[in-house]
Amino acid sequence: MITAEGLYKRYRKTVAVDRLTFEVRPGVVTGFLGPNGSGKSTTMRLMLGLDHGEGETRFDGERFTDIRRPMNKVGTLLEAKPFHPTRSARNHLRMLAAANGVGDKRVDEVMELVGLAAVKRKKPKGYSLGMAQRLGLAQALLGDPRILLLDEPTNGLDPHGIHWMRDMLKHLASEGRTIFVSSHLLSEMQLMADELVVIGRGNMLFNGDVDQFVREFTQSTVIVRSPSADALASALEGAGAEVVKGEDGELVVSGMEIGAVGHLAFTENVELSELSTRSASLEEAFMSATGASEEFVATEPIAPATEKTGGADHA
Repeated sequence: MITAEGLYKRYRKTVAVDRLTFEVRPGVVTGFLGPNGSGKSTTMRLMLGLDHGEGETRFDGERFTDIRRPMNKVGTLLEAKPFHPTRSARNHLRMLAAANGVGDKRVDEVMELVGLAAVKRKKPKGYSLGMAQRLGLAQALLGDPRILLLDEPTNGLDPHGIHWMRDMLKHLASEGRTIFVSSHLLSEMQLMADELVVIGRGNMLFNGDVDQFVREFTQSTVIVRSPSADALASALEGAGAEVVKGEDGELVVSGMEIGAVGHLAFTENVELSELSTRSASLEEAFMSATGASEEFVATEPIAPATEKTGGADHA
């Protein structure tokens, strides 16, 4: 269990993290979301005691700085390439392992686990970003920790690597480990995460179940198709629903549950060819929840002006 209480960090007049309090439970993957500049990386650094600020974080009841061999309890990945440029990848891990009482056998195990066994004797300075992320995860897993704290671990991975990372983290969570992971890949987070911590401008926006977050910040709609679409639309609007005619004659209904839509069609003796629910995505919920907290807002693209051509008028 991770418990964070009152995390606070100010940079001169700017409050980067504002009294954040949350819990991260074992056995699930908890996603950490927020727009750029929302304070995610600063929060993680505060949790690990790497930044000076206020508040406290405990990992199974202990502060990170009080854990004698932290790698055996908390595995971390905060940067993609925190490696010595002249050591091989294996020797880099061996150095960390020795400092935490971990044997060389475990070094080879984790390099095999993350798919770097074939390049373990190469220097990480020549690694791609995706390979560096794999080495970073190997470093986080080195002490076989019960808690993982990962900042953007899928950054730089190709689609196969992202799929592998998702399966790996979900497997580790299924073993009862506590997984706290940030990412900007919302479609991937929707597949990977069970719970969320969402912040904006350093403030807590949401902490709870992924499905609850989507329900709270979006609205599901009911999709209906019928040979008598116009009659059904009138009946639905008469019952208080909002109806929008979509493509190919579909009716997009909001403000009424799917069961109520089906019952109304039955009482109106209207034949249905489709009755389904369209749920919003995590991306839609995220945009709705964090729109007011976005720090870097770009303007909409402007179409280039049409160049005017023509000759002089002749009388």
